[in-house]
Amino acid sequence: MSVTPIRQARGSGDRWVSPVFLGIAAVMGVSGWALWTDFASDPGFAIFLFVVSGWVVSLCLHEYAHARTALHSGDISIGSKGYLTLNPLKYVNAGLSIVLPVIFVILGGIGLPGGAVFIERGRIRGRWKHSAISAAGPLANIIFALALMLPFTTGLADTWPQIFCDALSFLAFLQVSAAFLNLLPVPGLDGYGIWEPWLSYNIRRQAEAFAPFGMLATFGVLYIPAVNEKFFNGVYHVLEWFHVSPLLAANGHYYFQFWKH
Repeated sequence: MSVTPIRQARGSGDRWVSPVFLGIAAVMGVSGWALWTDFASDPGFAIFLFVVSGWVVSLCLHEYAHARTALHSGDISIGSKGYLTLNPLKYVNAGLSIVLPVIFVILGGIGLPGGAVFIERGRIRGRWKHSAISAAGPLANIIFALALMLPFTTGLADTWPQIFCDALSFLAFLQVSAAFLNLLPVPGLDGYGIWEPWLSYNIRRQAEAFAPFGMLATFGVLYIPAVNEKFFNGVYHVLEWFHVSPLLAANGHYYFQFWKH
């Protein structure tokens, strides 16, 4: 998600990919290799590392998409804030941006939208540009999900190790669920940000007070059994459209919670 800044930042900044991001990507690659080759003595822990690191990579790509779109829309201060380095530590609040989403994945297997970048909206002219900035983050999740599901859609994954497919399916499940949640038109989420530029001033002002609680309210509603069932059924239907078996995703979630068994 993206937020409006409380102060400005100037300068071009460093745009090289951060070693922090490369390290997280390396953990994803090594744990994926361990699953693929059956090298891991504990597949559950390997899946845990693969999914958590992959999830953090997706959070970084989500926020990078916001930042890159904002840069090309007129906010030239983006570079100086370090957002183009893909470094998750550059976000507004590392706890809310990274730790909390990871905790939600660990405890509930839910793709909580995380991360937040300061975008100087005053530098940007045009409602379409503001909408595009908000849409860029969820679009990154959708593209990442498609990339994860493509081997199943093409049949390529039919010959792959099942334990690796379990992990890949669960990570795809998280991406789809994150896209669903983040596209909801709830203040504080990107779905609302897409529509906000087109709303009247009075509506925007009223919704602004609700924004800090929008995500919490969304998850409160999600824990209503009937809503929870419909939500996850919707996510599984999307997986099935791309020939990703919900059973594989469920297996991945089971192994992911290695501390339970």
